[in-house]
Amino acid sequence: MVLAHPPLVNKKMNKLVKKGSTMRLATVIVLCSLFLGVSGSGWYSFFREAVQGTWDLWRAYRDKLEANYQNSDQYFYARGNFEAQQRGSGGIWAAKIISTGRKYFQGLLNGYYFGVRNHGLESLQSAQKAEEWGRRGNDPNHFRPKGLPEKF
Repeated sequence: MVLAHPPLVNKKMNKLVKKGSTMRLATVIVLCSLFLGVSGSGWYSFFREAVQGTWDLWRAYRDKLEANYQNSDQYFYARGNFEAQQRGSGGIWAAKIISTGRKYFQGLLNGYYFGVRNHGLESLQSAQKAEEWGRRGNDPNHFRPKGLPEKF
């Protein structure tokens, strides 16, 4: 008599199956959001726009760090989302996913790491307002602080 899986292995496999179903759910959610976000122009252009939009957000974030200028966060959030929006539906999708992920990650850090539920809530809301402003195609200079170097 040969046991296919010893009892210890079965417990480990059960844990893997549970993790696997979570991964499957996450994959289904991502694929569904991709499917809903793809316009008539096709998958290739959607993914290209998404990658370019991600790069636009990264560049705005990098510029924000380089500028290190007081009260400029909203401007850089609006600018990154505006530039991603200019790419098309893929850029808008990437901007929404990244902005939402940042918001939830910051909320988790505040809630679990710092132990404060509403720490930075006002900052999160103002950043969300600026991101939506940029994604709608409005001019990000609306949030530009006075004195910010022209390089940005």
